[in-house]
Order: sequence, then structure tokens, then C-alpha cells
Amino acid sequence: MRMLFGVVLLVGVGLAGFAVYMAQGYISETQSALARERAAKQQQIELTDIYVAAQPVKYGETITAEQVIQIKWPAANLPEGAFQTAEDIFPEGGPEFRTVLRAIEANEPILAVKVTEPGADAGITSRLSKGMRAFAINVDVSSGVSGFLRPGDRVDVYWTGDMRGSGENVRRRQVTKLIESNVRLIAVDQTADSDRMNPMIARTVTVELTPQQVAALAQAQSSGKLSLSLVGAQDQTIAEAVEVDQRSLLGIVEEAEVAEAPKEKVCTIKTRKGSDVVEMQIPCTN
Repeated sequence: MRMLFGVVLLVGVGLAGFAVYMAQGYISETQSALARERAAKQQQIELTDIYVAAQPVKYGETITAEQVIQIKWPAANLPEGAFQTAEDIFPEGGPEFRTVLRAIEANEPILAVKVTEPGADAGITSRLSKGMRAFAINVDVSSGVSGFLRPGDRVDVYWTGDMRGSGENVRRRQVTKLIESNVRLIAVDQTADSDRMNPMIARTVTVELTPQQVAALAQAQSSGKLSLSLVGAQDQTIAEAVEVDQRSLLGIVEEAEVAEAPKEKVCTIKTRKGSDVVEMQIPCTN
């Protein structure tokens, strides 16, 4: 009887120990799950509202309230110029449409740089920065980079013409000189669509300049020929002053003119002796 009691006691102690072990494992697992949940909540991304296009829209098309939707977007990565409220994108009491300046795909955020002000069209004036002016430059296949220019590109402007020296050196020489650097194109011929992919041979390009630069290019275009050089999209370097003439291009060294020594002044007087005329040298008085 005592042996049976001992066996039952041992079995009971074993079961109790196993129960305590299982309880400890469950509690430990529960605590780990709670810790993971707390960590996930701490790492949760903060979201904010933002307006995106409900469908693709192209350059020149209008976008209205029916063509936009509001979604959640990570607040830490909010694009610059994004619209977050209905009042931002379509102010109350104002026109209820904007014109697209750059193509926008479906579910792409609508940014201020890609649309006009409410009620405005996609003309040149909507692309001009504050204080800047539009100026047209005549180009052809050679001076216009063979038709590879698009609105939004940046170019260097070179002038080729005759220059006349000053003072005693009045010899004319033909030079090519960089006169404006990193100028932004806002239109090619009559199109301002920066999403245009097909190359075209332009007759004019319109650039964005300050009033002072406009005056300089107007004078340069009337006195010589302007050529454009396309600047790389990622190129942030500032071009230095460039001037090349025919002599420096061909390596011709201009010979210095040797000034002749002034001739000594000689004064004479003529006298007649009978039928002969005699010329005699005398000191010059002035």
C-alpha cells in the first residue's frame, strides 16, 4: 500500500513539474509575441493624405476633381509640391480644373510642377519662372543640334561673328564665343510638350532668360550667328569663358608689325647762278 502511495506521489510530482514547464513555455512565448507586437507598433510608418491621378493624363489635357483620388502616403517621403487637401488642388470658389504640363500616369502623385494654376492653360507663360522672360532663337539643322532638342533641356549658346580691334589694331577677325551657359528651353517651334519623343528639325527654340540676357542675345543674333550646344541632363558644371578665332584654331602665329624709324628731315634752298639752279642744304628752323 505504501509502495502504491509512493508511486502515485511520484507520478503526481512529475505531472506537476511538467505542467509548470509547459506553463513557463507558454508564458515566455506570449511575452515574446507581445514584445514583437510592441516593436511593430513603434516601427509603424506614419501616413498622410495625398492626391493622385485616377487615370493617365497627357500634356495639354485638363484634370478635374473627378479625375483625382485621395490615398495614404508615407509622411516622411512626401513629394515636394504634392496636394494634400481638396482646397489645395482646387481652391473653393475658383476654377475646378488644372491643365497638365507633364504626362501623369494612373496612381501617380499630382505635383505642382506638373500642372498649371487652376484655370490656366499649358501655354508658354505657365512655364516661365518668376522674373524670367521668353526669347526665341532662330536655328537650323546644324545650329539646333540636329533636332534632338526638347522643352526642358538646357543648352549653351555660342555666337559667331566678326570682331574689330580697337586703337591702332583695327584688323577684323571672325570669332566664336560662348555668351550664355546652361539656358533652359521652354519650347521648340510651337510645342512646349517635354514628353515629346520624336525628333524634329526646329526653326526656332524659345529659351528662358533674364531681361539683361534677352538684350544680350538680341544684340548677338542681329550681329552674327547663334549656335546651340546641348548640356547633359546630369551635368551641373559651370562652363568657363570660351573664345576661339580662326588663327588660334589653325595655330597661326600673328607676326608683329615692325614700325619704321622716322626719316630725318632735310631742309634745302635753291639759288640761281646764271642759267644754273643750285640746291643747297640748310639747317631746319622748325
